[in-house]
Amino acid sequence: MKADQNQPLFILEMANNHMGSVEHGIRIVRECASVTRDFPFRFAVKLQYRDIDTFIHPAFQSRMDLKFVKRFSETRLSWEQYKALKDAIAEHGFLTMCTPWDELSVGKIEEHGFDIIKVPSCYFNDWPLLERIVQSKLPVIASAGGATLEDVDRVVSFLKHRNKAFSLMHCVGEYPTRNDQLQLNQIDLFRQRYAGVEIGFSTHEAPDNCDPIKLAIAKGASLFEKHVGVPTDTVKLNAYSANPAQLRLWLEAARQAYELCGVSGRRHSFSTAELGTLRDLQRGAFAKEKIAKGERIQTSRVFLAIPNTPTQIVANDLSKYTDFFATEDIEPNAPVLRENTRRVEKQKLVFQAIQQVKNMLRQGQVNVPSQVELEVSHHYGLENFERFGSTIITVVNREYCKRLIVLLPGQTHQEQWHKLKDETYHILHGEISLALDGVQQRRGANDIVIIPRGVKHGFTTSTGVIIEEISTFYTQGDSYYTDATIEKNGARKTLVTHWMD
Repeated sequence: MKADQNQPLFILEMANNHMGSVEHGIRIVRECASVTRDFPFRFAVKLQYRDIDTFIHPAFQSRMDLKFVKRFSETRLSWEQYKALKDAIAEHGFLTMCTPWDELSVGKIEEHGFDIIKVPSCYFNDWPLLERIVQSKLPVIASAGGATLEDVDRVVSFLKHRNKAFSLMHCVGEYPTRNDQLQLNQIDLFRQRYAGVEIGFSTHEAPDNCDPIKLAIAKGASLFEKHVGVPTDTVKLNAYSANPAQLRLWLEAARQAYELCGVSGRRHSFSTAELGTLRDLQRGAFAKEKIAKGERIQTSRVFLAIPNTPTQIVANDLSKYTDFFATEDIEPNAPVLRENTRRVEKQKLVFQAIQQVKNMLRQGQVNVPSQVELEVSHHYGLENFERFGSTIITVVNREYCKRLIVLLPGQTHQEQWHKLKDETYHILHGEISLALDGVQQRRGANDIVIIPRGVKHGFTTSTGVIIEEISTFYTQGDSYYTDATIEKNGARKTLVTHWMD
């Protein structure tokens, strides 16, 4: 079962608090309805069904000295009376829920038309009863009080394999439950261990204790069960059942907890006041020197300081995936503004390029170590990367250097040379048309190409290519291009470290 996160399910367990009286049971329903209508939750009222004549051994049915024989016998209802209570629950707008204590009761639950069937902790792994319950079409909520983790694993597997809609509740079967026995971290364990299963909390602490419900909500439980009743001159509630006033306090604590926890499963919205304060504290970008119209605004040419102005570019805007270009001259100390710049976002284009490179590596069956640096080299801008550029993966760069050069189908690596570096290319996958000092040649997989320092080399591919480059130490800036405009483009490389995943 999956509850809407905005409408958790609160289960009001009547158990035997009807005291064997339909009239008193209906009073409990009526008074709970007057409380619950003030809260934005879903509610169910739960009964317990048991066939006393078969549930208690014939030889013990008169033993009023036995606690549970006495309690169950004194609160006994006929099936017609149970059905009248169930109908009253539905008439007051509650979901109807019932716990069967024997197989015959499961049939009565089906016959009476309940919405949900509940497995109590004492019968969590009562396999004969579970086998009968899963034959029902009703969704199941199971309390796991006293069950070992192995037992919980087995029951969860049992219900999943039978395609049952079910939820699991952390429960402590101690009545009432002391704070040091509540074990609310079990909610975390269940949520982590049983992904996709809705987790709840069946509570038996003293009815005035509203802290556990808040903690259970904060831990992500989304359905909650509490015993309820109505005391009278002749009816005294047990130490773990809440009267209507205590029920209201419990639900109010739950509402406050949801307000404190806020939205779930997504980032929350931010208030104007919060955003305004944070914006006021952000450092604005100011020109260190004159920046001419059309120039790229490198971070080295600005300084960051407060206060900023409402439309100013701030430090938070300065990312390696974002370029700013001046649309007019910006004088020294003047603010860099949205209205005097043009913003170019590169992240989407970079990630698209990386995905294509990863596909190429898979096609070539080339494995790459995790967390090695990747360089997207876009000679004429990312918008032209599909035609001009390459991707360089640096594996090691010491006195010796190993890099992988990846070109996508149709890409060209413009002609360049090195003054310090000697290179050897081992073509692992695909083909290239290569020019060495203007001499054209075609090379394919498993070919070796030696490129001494000073030799101009450029290449293009129609198939896509993966080249293993073994060289001497690569020094930043030791690449010289025949087209000098490439070297003037200070933004022609984007480095990415965490790209494998």
